[in-house]
Amino acid sequence: MTTPSDRWAAGDAYESFMGRWSRQVAALFLDWLALPPSLNWLDVGCGTGALSEAICRRSPPQSLVGCDPSPDFVSFAGARSVPNCPTAFVIASADSLPMRVGGFDVIVSGLVLNFLPQPLTAVQSMKERLRPGGMLAAYVWDYSEGMQFLRTFWEEATVVVPSAADLDEGRRFPLCRPGALAELLTNGGLKAVATTSLQIQMSFPSFDDFWSPFRGGTGPAPSFVASLDVHARAQLALRLKARLRPSADGAIRLTARAFGVRGIRAL
Repeated sequence: MTTPSDRWAAGDAYESFMGRWSRQVAALFLDWLALPPSLNWLDVGCGTGALSEAICRRSPPQSLVGCDPSPDFVSFAGARSVPNCPTAFVIASADSLPMRVGGFDVIVSGLVLNFLPQPLTAVQSMKERLRPGGMLAAYVWDYSEGMQFLRTFWEEATVVVPSAADLDEGRRFPLCRPGALAELLTNGGLKAVATTSLQIQMSFPSFDDFWSPFRGGTGPAPSFVASLDVHARAQLALRLKARLRPSADGAIRLTARAFGVRGIRAL
């Protein structure tokens, strides 16, 4: 489920808020998939290109198509393309995915499934674009328990504005659990479905490095911050600064967890 407050416009703002962490998770995700080079990939909801970049660097493809409904994200991803990697970025939503003659070998989606209004329909559409024996795989953040920086944010945001509880991704996205992800791919017609947990460390050199991305206006939490008046925004910042305890070197260190899922289209 998405809400009207979710804004996905500025690639540079998203990169500083979430993209830099997505790049770390993407590497762990690809290590888990352990796929050979020279495959034909489709990256659904490519965003700023974190997963596409990781594919180019860790599993050099025969071809790679990244698609996203946001023109700004597609432009941003294209500008950061890995040299000599056969990549194309196109504007497309989950209900109008690119196709390939013979089907794609691998279709992946990073941090997207929970934002789709009809995730089962999207998974079925992805499966139809796979070749027989091809793999569909995705990962999503563990919003309910594993994302310390967002858990802290929404807990304090709800104190400042009680209605913020309705925007908390931990409540909005029950899909972001291993069992729900496995059920989604199974219901979508995939076989040999498996899940995994992917954990990274987040290190913010200062409180400003933690707080500034929340003022970028791209994504659910930054969109909420943008909706606040000056007083409420300052109050939220003060509460967060008081709660977050830096290490001896002044850095704020938190953990972030994502869940991965994969399945195979039957031969």
